[in-house]
Amino acid sequence: MNKKNKISIIGLGYVGLPLAVEFGKKFETLGFDISSKRISELRKKIDTSGELSRSDIRKAKKLQFSSRANDLKNSNIYIITVPTPVDKNKKPNLSNLLSATKLVAKYLNGNDIVIYESTVFPGATEEICVPLLKKISKLQYISDEENFNYLPGFYCGYSPERINPGDKKHNIKKVIKIISGSTPYISNKIKKLYGKIITAGVYSAPNIKTAEAAKIIENTQRDLNIALANELSIIFNKMNLDIKEILRAANTKWNYSYYEPGLVGGHCIGVDPYYLTYKSKQLGYKPKIVLAGRKLNDSMSYHVGKNLFNEIKRRNKNNKNNKILIMGATFKENCRDFRNSKVIDIYNFLKKKKLKIDIFDPHINRGEFFKEYKVKPIKKINTSKKYKAIVIAVGHKKFLKMGISKIKSYSEKNGIIYDVKNIFNKKYTDLRL
Repeated sequence: MNKKNKISIIGLGYVGLPLAVEFGKKFETLGFDISSKRISELRKKIDTSGELSRSDIRKAKKLQFSSRANDLKNSNIYIITVPTPVDKNKKPNLSNLLSATKLVAKYLNGNDIVIYESTVFPGATEEICVPLLKKISKLQYISDEENFNYLPGFYCGYSPERINPGDKKHNIKKVIKIISGSTPYISNKIKKLYGKIITAGVYSAPNIKTAEAAKIIENTQRDLNIALANELSIIFNKMNLDIKEILRAANTKWNYSYYEPGLVGGHCIGVDPYYLTYKSKQLGYKPKIVLAGRKLNDSMSYHVGKNLFNEIKRRNKNNKNNKILIMGATFKENCRDFRNSKVIDIYNFLKKKKLKIDIFDPHINRGEFFKEYKVKPIKKINTSKKYKAIVIAVGHKKFLKMGISKIKSYSEKNGIIYDVKNIFNKKYTDLRL
């Protein structure tokens, strides 16, 4: 345990790359990804996710990048940060996690540490990943320092990621890091390791399962709070009351938690609750509140599409213009991440209504978006084209800077402006969440 730390980060997405860069400032670090294209870009100090600049990556003097599995063999600390989505049935898809675990297991040596940061249900690390590590490595798993049999063995830890894509304020260094380890000694070692790069502080959970559960409930709580805001928005719209004004008034009380309505997508909030409910169902309890919140949030794209279509029918019975502009395609504002974006659901709903839809987003890689959704966003807005309706689906700062007058100029006379994120004053828009 006294040998020099040599760290490998497996998976260089929104979670893994910032982590690799920070560790690469302090320790010999290998950033590993199966995508040779991603590695080629990173060697040129290019992060296509837009999270890190060339300057940020250059600061990691001890960081190397590779897509060659054999380069993992010299490490003694492995940190797995691969995505863990859900499948079409909303069940955990652990294929990436299992592949990464199998890969690491081939190179494990005695006293090595494997730390998982990927979101999982409580128990997954030790119930699913550890058996794979044991089977392939032929090493014992050390979870009891007093009673193990002194044969070569490995340790595990879990440290949930808390990355917020597009958020430069709450970056990896400035958010308290939860850690856990398979033994008290290894937990302390992991705490000291992350303490070298986390300025906000490190919190030690008593065990791995507790750390896994903490991550799950963070996003489940947020999902439910947004679901409540969404339902309130639907109710108060029927009363012709402005939800944003109501929320501001309610927020004057010291113990009110402020959440705004909106589309809930992305790789965390719209996914993590399903990991919790999956495990809960396995144990014989079908969650009521959690699933109800998920169902409501998943329905909001349909709600937006239906509201717009009904307004079009109400206003323009004889108007043959069927062109719609959707502004924004990412799952949240000011980032390039379009994973599990609910905007595509609005698009699909309106497409079924025989409307012609353009999607515009200044942040996304249009080719990658097409690869994922088979929809090609427009490169820029055609100022000569007049749209029947414009949906401001994502609250990008660039849209706010553009201004409502400019946005209105893209629509026909009496065109509909649907401000889903309520970024403009209500008097300049026609529909809001």
